[in-house]
Parts: sequence; C-alpha cells; structure tokens
Amino acid sequence: MDNTYQNTVGEVVADDFRTAAVFEKHGIDFCCKGNTPVAVACEKKNIHVEEVMQDIKKLQSNATEEGTDYKTWSVDKLIDQIEEKHHRYVEEKTPVILQFLNKLCKVHGERHPELHAIFETFSHSAADLAQHMKKEELILFPRIKKLAFANKESFRPGMVFGPIETMMQEHEMEGDRFAMIAELSNNYEVPADGCTTYRVAFAMLKEFEQDLHLHIHLENNLLFPKAMKMEKELLN
Repeated sequence: MDNTYQNTVGEVVADDFRTAAVFEKHGIDFCCKGNTPVAVACEKKNIHVEEVMQDIKKLQSNATEEGTDYKTWSVDKLIDQIEEKHHRYVEEKTPVILQFLNKLCKVHGERHPELHAIFETFSHSAADLAQHMKKEELILFPRIKKLAFANKESFRPGMVFGPIETMMQEHEMEGDRFAMIAELSNNYEVPADGCTTYRVAFAMLKEFEQDLHLHIHLENNLLFPKAMKMEKELLN
C-alpha cells in the first residue's frame, strides 16, 4: 500500500477524479467531508482501508490504450475489446453520472438551469446506449463472429449490412447528444460557484465522451468495415 491513505479524501479525488466513484461506492463523502484523511474516513464507516485502496489501485492501473494498433486486430478481438472495455464502462459509469447530475440539479439547478438540460440529454443517451449495446451483443456481434467462419453454403445475404447501418445511425445520434452536452457545459467548464461534485460530474462526463469517441471509432472505422468486407467477399 502506498501513502494515499494518509491523504485526505478531497486530495485523492482532486488528483484523480475517477476515484470519486470508489468513495461513492463505499459511502464516503468526498465533497462536504473531503478534508478527512482516507484512513479516518474508512474507520468512521467501519470499512477496511485496504479494501478501498485496492479499488483505487485497480482503477488507476488501467493504462491508456491510445497507442494500440487496432487495425491489425481480428473481428473477434475487436468485439471482445468493445464489450469488455467500452460496454462495461458505459454500464458502470452511467448510474454514477446520473446520480451526480441529479444532485447538481437539486443544489445548483436554479442558478444554472443548463444542468437540467444536461441531465435530460444524458438520461436519454444512457437509456438509448443500454438498448444499443444489447442489440450489438445479442444480434450484430454474434452475426459478425459467425460471418468470420461462414462459407457460401452457410452464408445468407444481409447478415450484417442492415444492422450495421442502424448502429451507425444511432452512433451519430449519440455524437450529436454529446456535442450538445459539451456546448451546454461550455466544454465541461465548472463555474466559479461549482462544488467538488460539480467538478467530478463534469470531469466524468468529459471522460465518458472521450471513451465513447474511441468506442464508436473501433466500430465505425474498424469492426464494421471488416465485417462488411467479409460479407461482400462471400456475396461474390
């Protein structure tokens, strides 16, 4: 264990906003009681500090993958990456962000009415993304994996073209929604009267958008073209 447990909860969150979700999970107040050392906050909640530190360490060990050469990956590997990293990320982060945005609307909504529009837009996005990912995992992705091992006898036309077109239209809609959220939040700039929750919520929204951009890139620009090429080759 490093010395993070000796820092205050607020210092840890300020250093890495993602840790707010860890403290939230354990019921530790990182906003109003942010000046409490992590070890003391855990003691007050009757939580083993090692448990919290393990969650923080696991979160911070997730290295960035911007330099990864996804172009060389097979469709199976791309699908596994999309599901395990990006789909699970959306499922994990959406309830936390919704909770924070709801709190912001109650506390700051009167002075910052744009928060209500941000909350409503993200709520629609969260609901639609959940359905979108389910369609991919239950319908499109299994078809693409099956297509990779298909031959002219087992192949039937239209296995992926139609679903891919639908998914790409839905991707465009989500892109438009986050462009609206970025505009409403002035590119995630926290106002002068913004509290810690305000900063964390906007930072999480920004990270969510960045992850969504990579998520959509992997599908639109890598996975889908590979799948359509396979289908064309079987058609010919």
